[in-house]
Amino acid sequence: MSLEGKKIVMIIAPDNFRDEELFVPKEYLEGKGAEVTVASTKKGTCTGALGGTVEAEKTLGEVNIGEYDAVMFIGGGGTPIIRAEERALEIAMGTAKNGKVIAAICWAPTTLAKAGVLEGKNATVWVGNDTEYGIGTDKVLEKYGATYVDKPVVVDGKIVTAVGPSAAKEFAKEIEKLLQ
Repeated sequence: MSLEGKKIVMIIAPDNFRDEELFVPKEYLEGKGAEVTVASTKKGTCTGALGGTVEAEKTLGEVNIGEYDAVMFIGGGGTPIIRAEERALEIAMGTAKNGKVIAAICWAPTTLAKAGVLEGKNATVWVGNDTEYGIGTDKVLEKYGATYVDKPVVVDGKIVTAVGPSAAKEFAKEIEKLLQ
C-alpha cells in the first residue's frame, strides 16, 4: 500500500535526539510515498546522539496540525527540551483532539503523557530514570493516567508508542497501517 499524499511531521530536539528513531521511520515512510517534514525548537541543523544530522525545516511554532495526517515525537536524551515547550504539548493535544495519528518513541511518550494525550490509554516507553520527575519513565506515564504496557510497540486507537531504536521499524509499520 502507498502513502502517497500523506503528510507527516517528525518533531525532534535540536540536539541529542536518537538517530535511529528519526532516520529508520523517516526512510521507511518516505519509501512508502509519505511526505515527511522535520520540526524542532529551531530551524536548521539538528544533531543526534550518535552524530547524525538533519535539517529542521520548521520550528514548533510553524507547525500547523491541519497540514498533517500524523505527528511523530522522536525520543533520545533531548526529550526534556521538547517536553518543556508549551507548543509541543499543544501540538500533541491538538493532533489527538482532531483524531489524527500521533506517535512517540523512546522517552518521547512522556511528552504525550504530559500533554494529557495518554490518559486512559495503553502505552509503552523506554524505561529509565526521568530526571525531571525523579521517577521511572513508566511511572511518568502512569502519573498522567496511562496504563504502561511492557511491549516494543503499543497501538491504542490512533496513538502509537514504542520503546526505542530496536522498535523503530515496527513503529513505522504501525504508523503506516493507521495512515492507510
